[in-house]
Amino acid sequence: MKTALVTLSVLMLALIVLFFILGVMSKSGKAPGLTEGRLSQCPDKPNCVCSEPGNDAGHSIEPIRIPGNSTLEPLSVLKQVIRDMGGTVQAESDDYLAATFSSPVFGFVDDLEIRVDAPQSVIHVRSASRVGHSDMGVNRKRTELLGKLYINKASDASLSPAVPR
Repeated sequence: MKTALVTLSVLMLALIVLFFILGVMSKSGKAPGLTEGRLSQCPDKPNCVCSEPGNDAGHSIEPIRIPGNSTLEPLSVLKQVIRDMGGTVQAESDDYLAATFSSPVFGFVDDLEIRVDAPQSVIHVRSASRVGHSDMGVNRKRTELLGKLYINKASDASLSPAVPR
């Protein structure tokens, strides 16, 4: 019994150390960026979702629709939503944004990338973990929440009466 308890304790400690090391490793690196003007496809691991066409059903997520009545720049709204969600914007250009999110316990870093496709009135999203295999659905939930918060913020702003100057 005592041997089993010691063995179990050593295994648990090893697992905690492994998670700590993976958390530290995930801090180095960066989002893959655009490839030929599109977000990168997801690797063959379940810890990534992407709205760009070409991903299999397990990695696919719907793009965010830009409300037709919104007068706001999508990236401006998205930057605020990302900050509100606890993310940090790392890079941006005219139609692209990269941000990171860190888990509270071991500090695992996930990359969130956004590409605005104005002609199609959609925002493509890619969210992926930098290390590990599974993410317990965190990246899918994050992108779905991002979409809801963006739509709410963009729609609310378009319904607000203009402030006279």
